[in-house]
Amino acid sequence: MFLSTGLPRASLTLIPHLLLFGARRCRNVSRSTTWGDDLLEEHGAGVIRVRGACENNLKSVNVDIPKRQLTVFTGVSGSGKSSLVFDTVAAESRRLINETYPAFVQGFMPTLDRPDVDELEGITTAITVDQERMGANPRSTVGTATDVGAQLRILFSRLGRPYWGPPQAFSFNVPTVTGTGAMKVQKGGSVQPVKKTFTALGGMCARCEGLGRINDIDLDEVFDSSKSLNEDPFKIPGYKMDGWNWKIYAQSGLVNPNKKIADFSKRELHNLLYAESQKIRFADMNMTYEGLIPRLEKSMLHKDRDSLQAQARQFVDRAVVFKTCPDCEGSRLCEGARASLIDGVSIADVSEMQIDEASAWVKTVSDRSVAPLVAALSEILDSFVDMGLGYLSLSRSAGTLSGGEAQRTKMIRHLGSALTDVTYVFDEPTIGLHPHDIEHMLELLEKLRDKGNTVLVVEHKPDVIRIADHVIDLGPRAGSQGGEVCFTGSVDELAASDTLTGKHLSDVVGLKETVRQPNGQLPIRNANANNLKDVSVDVPLGVLTAVTGVAGSGKSSLMHDSAGENVVVIDQGPIKSSRRSNPATYTGVLDPIRKAFAKANGVKPALFSPNSEGACENCKGAGVIYTDLGMMAGVTSVCEACEGKRFEPSVLEYTFGGKNISEVFEMPVDQALELFSAAKVPAAVKVLRNLVDVGLGYVPLGQPLTTLSGGERQRLKLATHMSEKGGVYILDEPTSGLHLADVEQLLELLDRLVDSGKTVIVIEHHQAVVAHADWVIDLGPGAGRGGGTVVFEGTPRDLAVGRDTVTGEYLARYLG
Repeated sequence: MFLSTGLPRASLTLIPHLLLFGARRCRNVSRSTTWGDDLLEEHGAGVIRVRGACENNLKSVNVDIPKRQLTVFTGVSGSGKSSLVFDTVAAESRRLINETYPAFVQGFMPTLDRPDVDELEGITTAITVDQERMGANPRSTVGTATDVGAQLRILFSRLGRPYWGPPQAFSFNVPTVTGTGAMKVQKGGSVQPVKKTFTALGGMCARCEGLGRINDIDLDEVFDSSKSLNEDPFKIPGYKMDGWNWKIYAQSGLVNPNKKIADFSKRELHNLLYAESQKIRFADMNMTYEGLIPRLEKSMLHKDRDSLQAQARQFVDRAVVFKTCPDCEGSRLCEGARASLIDGVSIADVSEMQIDEASAWVKTVSDRSVAPLVAALSEILDSFVDMGLGYLSLSRSAGTLSGGEAQRTKMIRHLGSALTDVTYVFDEPTIGLHPHDIEHMLELLEKLRDKGNTVLVVEHKPDVIRIADHVIDLGPRAGSQGGEVCFTGSVDELAASDTLTGKHLSDVVGLKETVRQPNGQLPIRNANANNLKDVSVDVPLGVLTAVTGVAGSGKSSLMHDSAGENVVVIDQGPIKSSRRSNPATYTGVLDPIRKAFAKANGVKPALFSPNSEGACENCKGAGVIYTDLGMMAGVTSVCEACEGKRFEPSVLEYTFGGKNISEVFEMPVDQALELFSAAKVPAAVKVLRNLVDVGLGYVPLGQPLTTLSGGERQRLKLATHMSEKGGVYILDEPTSGLHLADVEQLLELLDRLVDSGKTVIVIEHHQAVVAHADWVIDLGPGAGRGGGTVVFEGTPRDLAVGRDTVTGEYLARYLG
C-alpha cells in the first residue's frame, strides 16, 4: 500500500522534517515541488532556526544552528547554554515526538511543557546525553544498564554447559519460582483437569536476593533493651513515641508494651523482630504488621545508601555491617547459573572481569551459531574501551559511577547506531576525563558528525572548542546578566573576538616560582579500596595538593576512602532538591534572614518562610500554579493571588532595610550581601559572602535549584561547606562546569583557603589546577587493575620536566 503524495519518491524521506516547519510555511509550498538544495536552505533544512527563545534567563534569543555540523556552545556557567540547547531545542524535539503517539499512549507518558520560544524550525529527533548520574537502584549494574547484560545471558543460555535454562535463568533479578498449575489432558476419550507442578528458573541467589551482600544488624543500635516499648526504646529515625511507626509495634497486641525488651520471651522477641507480614486491626483501620528487621531491610537496607535521608544514612552506618554473601560469593547468582560454563568461564566470571578483559574473552568464542551475537557483544565492549571505560566491570553498581562515567556509558548505545540526521546533544562530555582520554572522545564526536548527524556540545575545554565547525557563545555574564548570543562563527573568529571566551581561549596558567612548604603530613597507610594496591603515601598539610591520574586510576578511592576525621569532602554527588528548593533554603541563610525580619517587626519567624505560616494559601508559597492537563502538557502559571510573590499580602507589609521578604528572595546574592552587611546580620553575611566567593553573586536567593546549571550546583555545594569546621578539604573535580574565566576565580578561592590555614586536596584533570598546585600525587600508570599505585610525588615543575607519566607528558604539552 502506497501513500499518494504527488512528491517524487526520493522526497518522501523529507516528510518527517517538513512536518516540523509549521503549517504556515508548508502551506506556501507546492505539493509537486522537487526539493533542491536552494529550496532546502530557504525552508530551513540546513539550519535549526530559533527565534524568540526566552527559557530561563534567555533574552528573546534569535540564532541559526547549522545542521550536520559539530557546534560547540560556550559561555560562563549560568550564561544560558543549557537553557538554549537542552531546555529549548532538545525539549521541543521530545515534545513533538511524544505528540505523534495516540492520545491513549500519551496518557502513560510524562507530560512535557512547550519551551518558551516563538519559533523553532528545522529540528530533528534529538538524543540527549547529559551528566545526570544513573539511578541509585542497587540492582542496577553497568551490565543491566546497557545491552551487554542481556546479550551475555543469551550467550550463556545457548552455549553454557551444563545447560541451565533460558536467558532469564542467568539474571540475578529473577528468582526461581515453583508452583502448581492446572492443565487439561485427554484420558479415555474425555478431557480431564490434572494438577502439575512447574518450576520457572531464575538466576537470583536466594540468600542475598540478588544483591551480592548480606547484612548483620547490631540490635543494640536498633533499640535499648533495658526499656519497654512504652519507654521510647527505638533508636531508629522516625520511630519516636507517639509516631505511627512506634504505635504499630507498641499497640499491635503481639508484644507486651510495658515489659522490658530484655525480658521478652522468644515468641515475643520473634514477633518484634522477624514476624512475617500480616494484617492487624489498629486505630479502626486495617494495618500491615511485620517484624522490625524485614521492615528495615525494605525501607533502608535494600536501597542505595546515597538515596537515603541524612539521619537514615547515619543509622545504617551505625547499626549495619554489610558483608559479601557466602552463598554466591558476591556474584548475586544462584549455583546453577554459576555452574554453567563456556570454555571453563561462567557468566559471573565475565561480569567480574574488567571490560577490556571481557572484550578479549568474548572474541575467543568461536561457535558459528552465535556469531552475530558475539560480533554485537564485541562491538559494544570495544566501545567501552574506546571511551576510556575499559577499567569498569559489568558487575559495577550503576549508582557508583561518576557523572562523567555515567555520561560516557549512555553514549555507548548510540555509537553503533545506523540512524542519520539525528541531533545529538552532549553536556560537557569531557567531564571527568584525563587529557589522554579526551582525544578519544573528540574522535567519537567527529564520527557522529561525519555520519550525517547534527552534534551540539555544551563545553568549556579549549580542546573541544577547537574541533568545532561552528561556535555559539552566550553571555556576556551569568544569570540576569547573561542570556544573549555574544558570538557565532568559526573557532578562529572566536579567538579574535572580544568576548570573554575569546579572550581566555588561549590562557595558560604557569608554574609558581615558589611553592608553599608543608607544616605536617596526613599519612595514608596500606590503602586497598577498589583497585588500590596497598598504597601508602604522605599527603602534605597546609598546602594545595593535586591528585591526578587517568580516569579509573584510583584517585577518588585513595582520597575518599582514606579520609579521616576533621576532613570535609565535597564530591560530585547530586544536590537533592525539589521544585521549592532554592539557594536561600539549601544554604540555610533563610534562617537568619527570617529571624532578622521577625526581630525588626516583632512577629514570628515562621511568617517569613514560603513553606510555613506566611505562605500564600493559593499557591502554598511556590509563587506559581501547576495545572495537570492529563495527556497534554501541564501548564505553569504565575499565582494570581500573590502575583508570584509567594507570601500573603499581610506578610509583605513587614520590611527589613526597606525591603519586604519577597523582594529579598528576588535579590541576587551580592545585593543581599550589601543589605545584610549594612544591617549587621553576621550569620547571614557569612553564608552570603561564601556564595560570592565561589562566583555565585549573580544568582537570586529564591531561584529554584532545578534551574541552576551543573557548574552552579557544584559551586553551591562548595559554598555550603566552606564554613564547616575542618582542617582538610577534599574537592572532587571542582572545575566541572566552569568557564575558563571562572577557573581563575576558583584558583584564587583555593589559595585563600590554604592561606587561611586549611589543607586543600583537589582531585583534578584540569591542567591549570595541576600547574597551580604546590604538590602533586599522580596515580596510575593506567586505569582499573592497570592503576592503583602512586607513580609520582613532587612539585608540578618536577612532574612536567620529568614527563615520566601520562599526566606529566600532557602537563608539559600544556605548559609549552
